[in-house]
Order: sequence, then C-alpha cells, then structure tokens
Amino acid sequence: MTTAYDFSAIDIDGHDQALSDYSGKVLLVVNVASKCGFTPQYAGLQDLWQKYRERGLVVLGFPCDQFSHQEPGDEAEIKNFCTLTYDVDFPMFAKIDVNGAKAHPLWKWLKDEKGGLLGIGAIKWNFSKFLVGRDGRVIKRYAPTDTPQSMAKDIEAALG
Repeated sequence: MTTAYDFSAIDIDGHDQALSDYSGKVLLVVNVASKCGFTPQYAGLQDLWQKYRERGLVVLGFPCDQFSHQEPGDEAEIKNFCTLTYDVDFPMFAKIDVNGAKAHPLWKWLKDEKGGLLGIGAIKWNFSKFLVGRDGRVIKRYAPTDTPQSMAKDIEAALG
C-alpha cells in the first residue's frame, strides 16, 4: 500500500526531503503560487500551522507555475516572498508540476487517491489542498476556494 510517506521531494533550499520524516503526522499538502488571487491563503495556512503543529499538523507548500504563470520566480524569490509577505515558516518545496507528464509523483498519487469535482483528477488551480491522515492516506481534497479556516474541523478530527 502506498502512502504519502513513501515519497520525497526537493525542499525550497534544494535538499531532498523524505516525507517519511513526517510519518505519524497529519499533512496538509497545498500547491501554492505568489501571484494568484488565492495567494492571501498563505496567511491562513500559516495560522493553521502555528495553531496545530504542536498536535501534529504539518503544512507542506509546493509552488507551481502551471496556472497562468502565477509563480514566475525561482526558489529563492519564492522563499523570500513567502517569508517577508506572510511570515511563512512551514515546510516549502521547490517548484513542481501538479498536472501533465512531468507532474511530481506525490501529486500524481494524491490525484489518484482523491479525484476532484465529478471525479476529474486534474488539479484545476493553485491552492488545491489535500488533507492526509497520520496513516499517510488521503482523507479529503479541497478546492482552491476552500479557505484554510474552513478546514479546521477536519484537521482537528484528523489530529484526534
């Protein structure tokens, strides 16, 4: 059985990060962008991270430039923007693709586990979110329009 903990990704500083390092944690996996209408959700994601990290939540941000070139910067620019604008200190990763032939394996798996509206697997836009339980299995998929605050009850339930 495959779980989220079976994957790895390059972090925003260029280091390989095994997601098994988060084994037993609840993950909120999000494709993010700096120049998107949903970019202010960074503040809500940071709030969730601060509120629940002691109980075992880890927010994982994956920058993506597949939607109207809304993440044009390199990793250093993305990190700088997130830190200075939203005081983000949750784990961030290198820019990835979430759709298509070059989609990151984690994101291929997430989409296979929980299809979107009408069962369509493709990620529709930035700030799509996946809640992963302590067992590494996907609990729920959220649309870009779902605010971080709207997920609090599901996060609390996952944390136990």
